[in-house]
Amino acid sequence: MTNELQAFVKEGLSKGLSREKMKTVLLGAGWQDDEVRQALDQYADIDFPIPVPKRKPYLSAREAFMYLVMFLTLYVTAFSVGTILFQIINLWLPDAAQLAFGYASDYSTSLIRSSTAAIIITFPLFLFMARLLQRAIKRDPSKRSSLIRKWLTYITLYIATGIIVGDLITLVTYVLNGDLTLRFVLKVLVVLVIAGSVFGYYLWDLRTEEKETL
Repeated sequence: MTNELQAFVKEGLSKGLSREKMKTVLLGAGWQDDEVRQALDQYADIDFPIPVPKRKPYLSAREAFMYLVMFLTLYVTAFSVGTILFQIINLWLPDAAQLAFGYASDYSTSLIRSSTAAIIITFPLFLFMARLLQRAIKRDPSKRSSLIRKWLTYITLYIATGIIVGDLITLVTYVLNGDLTLRFVLKVLVVLVIAGSVFGYYLWDLRTEEKETL
C-alpha cells in the first residue's frame, strides 16, 4: 500500500465520503481490490469527525518464536509421517534389488522408529503452539494479520505447491516411460495426501482471514 493511497483514503474519510464511493473511484482509477481494502481497513468504521486509525498488530519476539516453532514442528511431523508410510510400503512391497542385500527390512524398521520418535516429540508441540496462538488471536483478532504469520503461511503454501508439482511431474514421467508400479503409485499418493492436506488447510485459513476482514 502506497502513501498516496493511504493519504487519499484518510482525506476522503475526513471529508465524510462513504467507503463504498471511495472504493468505486479507486477501482476505476486502476487500484487493486486488495490494495483498496487494506487502505480502508487502516481506519475504524465508526461515526467520528476525523478518521480513527485501527491499532496495528505488533510483532513481538515471543510471537515470532512461537510461529517459527509451530511451522518447524509442522514440517518435521509431515516429513516423519511421510517417511513412516514410505517404509511401510517398502516392507509391504519390497524392492527385489534391496532384498538381495538383505538389509532392506532392518533399514525400514530403523527409519520407522526414528520417525515415530520425531512425531511423538514434534506433533504435541505443534498442537500446543497452535492452540496458544489461536487463543491469542481470539483475545486480539488483529493478531490474525501478523506479518510473520502471513509470511510463514505463504512460504508453507509455496513449499507444498512445489512438492505437489514435483510429485505430479514424476508421476507423469513414469507413466510416459511405462514404469508404473503399485509401490511407486502408493508413494505418489502419500506425498499428494500429505502436501495436499497442508496446502488445503492453510489456503482455507487465508481465505477465512480475507472474509473476516471484508
